Amino acid sequence: MDKTAMVTAEELRDTIIRGMQEKKAFGIATADLQAIETAPARYFVICSGNTPQQVSAIADSVEETVRKEAGEKPAAVVGANNALWVAMDYGTVMVHIFLPDARDHYDLENLWDDSKLTEIPDLD
Repeated sequence: MDKTAMVTAEELRDTIIRGMQEKKAFGIATADLQAIETAPARYFVICSGNTPQQVSAIADSVEETVRKEAGEKPAAVVGANNALWVAMDYGTVMVHIFLPDARDHYDLENLWDDSKLTEIPDLD
C-alpha cells in the first residue's frame, strides 16, 4: 500500500478486524456511527478476549497490523495497564477490546442506538 495515500475509515476498520482475528478475539462487532452527528468516530470496532493477557495481545496485534498495513498509529491508547478494557483511538475508528464482564457492563453496542451494528463471525 502506498504510505502517502490516506487510508479510508472502512479500510482502517477492516485492518483492525484482521489484527483482532490474529489473536483470536471473539464477538467482534462494528458499529457504523456515520449517521450520528455527535459520534466521536465513524466506526467503533468492539471485541472480547478471555483474559487480561489476551486483551493486551489483541491490542498489540491491532497496533502492529494497522502500522504495517495502513501506516497508522493510534492517537491514544487507554486501559492497557489493567487490560480489562483497552480503548484505541484511530481518529475515524475507535477500538474497544474488553474482558467479557466489562463488555457486558458497558454495553457499547447498545449505547449508540442509531448505529448500524454488524457482527463479524468468529474464525473458530
